[in-house]
Amino acid sequence: MPDVRVSPRERLVLTAIIELYIATGEPVASQALARALANREGLSAATLRNVMAALGEAGLLEQPHTSAGRVPTAAGFRYYVEQLTHAVPLDSAASLRAAVALSDLRRGQIETSFSGVASSNEYLERTAHVLAFISHGLGVALASSTAGQILEHIHFSRLAQGRVLAVLITQAGAVQDRVLTLDRDLSLVELETAARYLNDNFRGWTIDRVRAEVARRVDVEREAYRQLLASVDELCRKGALTGAEASTALYVDGMANLINAEQDRERLRRMLQALEAKQRLVELLTAYVDGRQQEVRVVVGPNLTGMDEASQAMQDLVLIGAPARLGGASLGTVAVIAPTRIQYQEMIQAVRFIAGLSERILEVPPD
Repeated sequence: MPDVRVSPRERLVLTAIIELYIATGEPVASQALARALANREGLSAATLRNVMAALGEAGLLEQPHTSAGRVPTAAGFRYYVEQLTHAVPLDSAASLRAAVALSDLRRGQIETSFSGVASSNEYLERTAHVLAFISHGLGVALASSTAGQILEHIHFSRLAQGRVLAVLITQAGAVQDRVLTLDRDLSLVELETAARYLNDNFRGWTIDRVRAEVARRVDVEREAYRQLLASVDELCRKGALTGAEASTALYVDGMANLINAEQDRERLRRMLQALEAKQRLVELLTAYVDGRQQEVRVVVGPNLTGMDEASQAMQDLVLIGAPARLGGASLGTVAVIAPTRIQYQEMIQAVRFIAGLSERILEVPPD
């Protein structure tokens, strides 16, 4: 946002313009603004026009085409968001307090939507769907890498020749499952032996340390262990212990919402180009939402490194995201990406509430 000073009167006018624009989608003329601020003393039509002109010079408003009305710029929305948001921790109590501002209907819809969710993958997938539904934008949920998490238990199930289901449980209570495609077929006995070896030897180790140690033991252990370790190494290399280099679990829902909302086809093309690549969405979330922090982050017009054209199209979008946690560990990132004409207060509260639901839905098992 430009480094500008905004007086209390200018802040009042800017807020009114933005909220009228969000409600109507139309440029806000001084007459409509005067009606909205009719009870404010000292705000004549002439005064309002002067204030609007000053806000335009500051880069917070713009005048599209030859319209007499004004619309907020990305910088104007950023200023508005700064007035709304403060760093509110995402601990359970704070999340529930923040949710009080949500309507009873909305809280009920959200909680009902998460009924039956029992694993972290289900929680993240459901989150993308729910956020897309209530925001009329894009709902996104990104799972944290398990690399820094601690192994509690792993189980393998043989699905078909060369295909194995790996179920990984961390000490924080996160449950992640992956279907592995192996280069050689492993029998049920080999899978059970591999799981027992990992659980007996590495429970309580971080996932990345387990992977490194398995690779080391393959190189140094005697021949008696080589067949067992070869099976364990094959399972690990194919993603049983999802490391940083493995594909990241990303759930996306609501792309059709953006298509329906955007009338400018060329801008829509650039916008979709920016969002359709999975890796770009991962970069977007990791760049703006810090899993180590505990607050909702709101970013108007997020930038995508190396994609200037797409980043320009993103100027009309806002990202509202927050980290979800479980047992003190990062579970992932939940977010909405939507047009800037969004109900900010409700969506900030909804994202905060849903991020806080992870602790309540996915109870950490007792020691």
